[in-house]
Amino acid sequence: MHRDLKPENFMTVDKNGYEIKMIDFGLAKNYKINLDVLTTKAGTPYYIAPEVLSGKYNHKCDIWSLGVIIYVFLCG
Repeated sequence: MHRDLKPENFMTVDKNGYEIKMIDFGLAKNYKINLDVLTTKAGTPYYIAPEVLSGKYNHKCDIWSLGVIIYVFLCG
């Protein structure tokens, strides 16, 4: 899990912008499906999932962050 997905953590590899890479794995954590429930509150407040704030979350917190990023890209 990345746990801090936001637009600033994506960079283009070339000048055309066709290839992107994800950066900043400082808060990343290995996750075993159905075994781990994380409790550490980590991430950027604007992109953080509500489950992270409640203190019990899993790998789906990154899906929420991606949804917020897509919303920001589409709506500005």
